[in-house]
Amino acid sequence: MPGIDESLLEAMRLPGARGALVADWISGLALGAVGEAPGGDAEATAAETAELARLAMESGTLAPAAGAVPGPAPGREPPVQDLILTTADAYHLLRFVVTAFDSTVFLYLWLDRADGNLALARIRLAEMADRLVLG
Repeated sequence: MPGIDESLLEAMRLPGARGALVADWISGLALGAVGEAPGGDAEATAAETAELARLAMESGTLAPAAGAVPGPAPGREPPVQDLILTTADAYHLLRFVVTAFDSTVFLYLWLDRADGNLALARIRLAEMADRLVLG
């Protein structure tokens, strides 16, 4: 089972991949990064995408919580599986990682719109998230 570094390298093999990272959506910290980052700063990208992820996961409209605490329950599918943000020249994909503990981790992929395949990237990112070993 691949760890963070192996998953990020796998993400960079996708057609059109420009950069990838694994981040915590509560703290905004990058746990690993590879390739380019929008704006040139992986830590800033992690913080900004974490804010987007946090808003989606804590939204009562987009992700109605089954209990009183917003966010994913340990070992269960999160209320939001992934987010796709489309810009004029890129796709930004965020995939939440399900773990046996209370995971607040997501995979982020920056994909060139001209060279990338959004459907393939979304499928592969989901597969990577399922196999990712954190530790």
